[in-house]
Amino acid sequence: MASKLLMITVFVLDVIAFALAIAAEQRRSTATIKTDSEQVYDYCVYDSDISTGLGVGAFLFLMFSQIIIMVASRCFCCGKALSPGGSRGCAVLFFIMCWVTFFIAEVCLLAGSVRNAYHTKYRSSSLFFNDKPLSCETVRKGVFAAGAAFIFFTSIISKFYYVFYSKSNGGPRLYGGEAGVGMAAYK
Repeated sequence: MASKLLMITVFVLDVIAFALAIAAEQRRSTATIKTDSEQVYDYCVYDSDISTGLGVGAFLFLMFSQIIIMVASRCFCCGKALSPGGSRGCAVLFFIMCWVTFFIAEVCLLAGSVRNAYHTKYRSSSLFFNDKPLSCETVRKGVFAAGAAFIFFTSIISKFYYVFYSKSNGGPRLYGGEAGVGMAAYK
């Protein structure tokens, strides 16, 4: 049967990762264009950079949660074979879905954190005609929110995976004796 302590631990880690991703979305960097004192150059001024750390924290908590589930289930591929049946089929399906949603969540969190940490250092001058307009690039709205949504999906799917894996792993075993027909007694 599925370990309740493991399920609670993974649930707490997933809730922390979800909260950090939501906080990262709320605290994304914003930029404003400022002009220097001589009014020759325009440059970008960025506010708080805390959402990078929050996104990385969510990334790490979700990764640790996934590691715990995969170690507890031996990553589905190691260890003894599972009992055939519906539980094994569901475990395979949830295993694949768990990794897909985990990968998408991690990509969203990592890309959002990297993009949020990037600050343009370019200046534009109003004296030169060839200058392009200044672009103060920031992370798009919704990147961390998408990561949070996939954290939620990963959390639910990984718990279903572990429950079905435990059912299939702890179920009744087929006869493990001699598979052949004994013919030594016949002459």
